[in-house]
Amino acid sequence: MTTTPRRETLEKLTPVLTKRWLSPDAWRLDVYQRLDGYAALRKALAAHPDDLIQLIKDSGLRGRGGAGFPTGLKWGFIPQGDGKPHYLVVNADEGEPGTCKDLPLMTHDPHSLVEGVIIASYAIRANRAYIYIRGEAVHAARRLRNAVEEAYRAGYLGTDILGTGYDLELVVHSGAGAYICGEETALLDSLEGFRGQPRLRPPFPATHGLYACPTVVNNVGTIASVPYIVLGGAAWWKTMGTEKSSGPMIYSLSGRIANPGQYECGLGITLRELIELAGGMQPGHNLRFWTPGGSSTPLLTAEHLDVPLDFEGVAAAGSILGTTATQIFSDQDCPVYATYRWLEFYHHESCGKCTPCREGNYWMVRVYRRILAGQGTHEDLDTLLDTCDNILGRSFCGLGDGATSPVTSSLQYFKQDYLDYIEGRTAPKLSEKQLVGAH
Repeated sequence: MTTTPRRETLEKLTPVLTKRWLSPDAWRLDVYQRLDGYAALRKALAAHPDDLIQLIKDSGLRGRGGAGFPTGLKWGFIPQGDGKPHYLVVNADEGEPGTCKDLPLMTHDPHSLVEGVIIASYAIRANRAYIYIRGEAVHAARRLRNAVEEAYRAGYLGTDILGTGYDLELVVHSGAGAYICGEETALLDSLEGFRGQPRLRPPFPATHGLYACPTVVNNVGTIASVPYIVLGGAAWWKTMGTEKSSGPMIYSLSGRIANPGQYECGLGITLRELIELAGGMQPGHNLRFWTPGGSSTPLLTAEHLDVPLDFEGVAAAGSILGTTATQIFSDQDCPVYATYRWLEFYHHESCGKCTPCREGNYWMVRVYRRILAGQGTHEDLDTLLDTCDNILGRSFCGLGDGATSPVTSSLQYFKQDYLDYIEGRTAPKLSEKQLVGAH
């Protein structure tokens, strides 16, 4: 039975990026303009670019794509007066299992992203920007392209924007649907027309990014936050969240809860409060394990209900805030099977460039199939941990590292579930036919 959140819990909701989502036709330019749309752009274009970078630094805005790197600091890395073109690239390749915040933002309020792109590009002195969106996100891409066309017609994009002399061309590029292209350097390679594979760093994108020129790569949520900071100011932004993790965050709640969806709250809210906002757990289900930031973040348990969901709080609990994709599992879900399904995803999406990720995930999937088919051994658990040890920190990019997270954390908290399959107390979940190729 759905429960009603208490007043004090409802007050945790801070609709900033999501405030227009329920407005009819909020994706259209005329509606967006009636709701403060492009007011921040006018204010920004009257300021010095360096002052805008300082404003973002003062706000404490950190990347909303998973890493949580300070946005203003990243913008400040771009060298000025180098005689090279500068680029802004927006990572809209949302593909982490359980993550669903960027796509609804682009679908319901695409102009907030477009406005943020223009302001950010002006701040880093870029005259060309790109939004790299997943190829499967057809509806969001249509809305986004329509918003870009409207912005061009209204004089917000193109040459001499609003009579200021500033020029900006914005391109929406649809990728081919590779999860690896969510990694910023693989995204840049894909954008240049090559196969999406991560690059060796250094050099870093700040100096050698797109077309070997200074480039800023930011997530959708990061760039869409910029207009609100310009209008409201750094002090206002810091009234939400915590001292080191400022501002609101869109939490994607899915799984065994009454009302899955997106809940925008100040950083630092707890899972207990989020579940209450979502109407509680589904009838007959009790929380057992969950991901704080998508499948690439270590699992947490019911004992972590009151961990502050900000960058520092989640790290202290042994996980990562990531994309705030909160997948909620109950006592009727199997952590071994859930981990297997995530590993299948990482094995499939590995670009194959480096041996640890390419081979390690391949073999771990087969070990899991053996265990889930009732043919596992105790040595298999040591093999899984040893394989993770050879992947973590030795992969070319973060995909390999992320794939080890559910494996090591599920073995940490739920080793008995593995032993129950191995020792025959739990009936096999996979058949002999599904076991083919696992030996």
